[in-house]
Amino acid sequence: MRIHRTLAATALAAALSIPPARAAAVVGQPAPELSAPDTTGATRSLSAYRGKFVVLEWVNFECPFVGKHYGSGHMQKLQKDYTGKGVVWLSINSSTAGSQGHYASDKVNALLKQKGAAPTAYLLDTAGSVGRAYGAKTTPHMFIVDPKGTLIYAGGIDDTPSTDQADIATAKNYVSRALDEALAGKPVTTATSQSYGCSVKY
Repeated sequence: MRIHRTLAATALAAALSIPPARAAAVVGQPAPELSAPDTTGATRSLSAYRGKFVVLEWVNFECPFVGKHYGSGHMQKLQKDYTGKGVVWLSINSSTAGSQGHYASDKVNALLKQKGAAPTAYLLDTAGSVGRAYGAKTTPHMFIVDPKGTLIYAGGIDDTPSTDQADIATAKNYVSRALDEALAGKPVTTATSQSYGCSVKY
């Protein structure tokens, strides 16, 4: 456990030493429009999902923080649970070509199948324009957009910045709580939090 936390602290410090992308995304304001190809070659845009809740999940399968949530099956469960309730879930990779976590579409599709992942779509933001528009700093970095197109959550997936899967059970999951509150017509209690993870590889 101590080793996991030491590694997590080191990785987090490294991630936070990277100058943050300039964020245009502000909670309580209209979410920036996004447009990017998915792994089938189709272009996905945020405006196409107006009328639905949308989760944006920045991902890099080589990041140990991401590995914590996928290795445990936790992220896949969230994806399946909430898409089953009509929520749109977009996994986004903003790694530039040749950098860590960047894969061709066929490799991504194989990884998604292998991991049992179930996002609505996986977007390839190779130019980093979507990530920069949202100020995505880490993997994972999570955002939630409501049916009116308003950003209602931005931050970490939970309150426990570690790579230890055992911590998931006791962590406060900000994303699931925000979705549950919003789906029930209630205000989001925690609308912003500190994201944690590996730096996005722009």
